[in-house]
Amino acid sequence: MSGTAGPAPGYKDKPDHFVEFEPSPKRIRIKFAGETVADSTNALILHERNHVPVYYLPRDDVAMELLSRTDHSTHCPFKGDAAYFSVDAGGRTAENAVWTYEEPFDECAGIKDYLAFYWNKMDHWFEEDEEVFVHARSPRVRIDILDSSRPVRVVLRGETVAETTRARFLFETGLPTRYYIPREDVSADLLESGTHTQCPYKGTASYHHVKVDDETFEDIVWYYTDPVHESAAIKDYLCFYNEKVDTILIDGEAEVKPRTKWS
Repeated sequence: MSGTAGPAPGYKDKPDHFVEFEPSPKRIRIKFAGETVADSTNALILHERNHVPVYYLPRDDVAMELLSRTDHSTHCPFKGDAAYFSVDAGGRTAENAVWTYEEPFDECAGIKDYLAFYWNKMDHWFEEDEEVFVHARSPRVRIDILDSSRPVRVVLRGETVAETTRARFLFETGLPTRYYIPREDVSADLLESGTHTQCPYKGTASYHHVKVDDETFEDIVWYYTDPVHESAAIKDYLCFYNEKVDTILIDGEAEVKPRTKWS
């Protein structure tokens, strides 16, 4: 196949690995140091096993005058050898912030002449006119937020710290069910933690510590004061880590404690 490096060797050892890409219907914009470094309605979104989704943008939709090629390179046994560029704008430099596969393996021929950017090396990412955080939103991830009258009780160190029949259950692809509880139905002694995290599907989360007797459980509860539009229903509701409390009971039955990276 012209312009490619032949079959990818990685599949011999990992035949269940996958690298798939599809067109994105969204307008994608990337900004750095006040400059628009990419603006495309022809991006691809790449899905790879055990990786977050990544946008690849056509070279024609990238401000190549702001990019300078470097000597850095990496090798992927599924995609090929990557060449790198730094971004220079507004008196700032983001080193090796952009990569491209100029002669990809046959299986990834579709990303030839496309560029990808390290998310955290750029200042702002937009899908249409909405800013997006952490990584690209995957069309393969769905979030459903449903009102439920089922009794929910959260137990920590043997004490009931929250109890409600007004929870909102959040179902997210690949993650355990999360139970968002009205603040007035939480009886725990809450302490502001100052911690913040971001989610591309929900927004910026703030955290509380919980104090039970003389013991403080750090960052065990989170909430969104200004969630993204699709997750507006959880605004100001509190959610306890299933993994870190003693148990969460639904309809009086203890939920199986999930095993996740937060366990």
